[in-house]
Amino acid sequence: MTERTTAHRTVARAAALAAGPRRRILGIAGAPGAGKSTLAAQLVASLDGRAVCVGLDGFHLADEELDRLGSRDRKGAPDTFDVHGYLALLQRLRSADEPVVYAPRFDRHAEAAIAGAVPVPAAVPLVITEGNWLLDPAPPWDGVRALLDEAWFVTVPEEVRLARLVARHAAHGRSPEAATEWAHGSDQRNARRVATGAHRAELRIRLDA
Repeated sequence: MTERTTAHRTVARAAALAAGPRRRILGIAGAPGAGKSTLAAQLVASLDGRAVCVGLDGFHLADEELDRLGSRDRKGAPDTFDVHGYLALLQRLRSADEPVVYAPRFDRHAEAAIAGAVPVPAAVPLVITEGNWLLDPAPPWDGVRALLDEAWFVTVPEEVRLARLVARHAAHGRSPEAATEWAHGSDQRNARRVATGAHRAELRIRLDA
């Protein structure tokens, strides 16, 4: 059964994962705009060098490839990511047998992934990975859960989440109308699917804003 808690109680739980005898991977999932990346960044800052965040968004397919596939208007959907590349990276991170593993980072301003942007030294005891599809039960995404030592699912009031998404899309160049359409259209369809994996998390975190 999923345990429920609040954000301020998560640092101690993450610290306990970082204190183990081997590398651990913590996954943070949730709907678009739920606050996953913010929570992950707060945990990394609190753990002071003992954790690194590797986001799933670094595995977005390039816009050129999405155009070729006819999927650019659904960017963010499960099939618009390099899921097998992500799984391979998680396996490397679990092994922790390389001096450093370099992960990609997604640049929201450029709307593109930057390869080799996130160094993960072998000595770092906790990797935090966050993204929409970490708990998705459909293949091949269902393989992610087995590579996580613990999984959390983040929720936020729906009105807060939608307002945050509209503001985000507008800040990155969409018109107010287009931003609202994307948040209530593509993002909302993704949110409904993301919710189907919530039961696979050990911890559910309710964020107020």
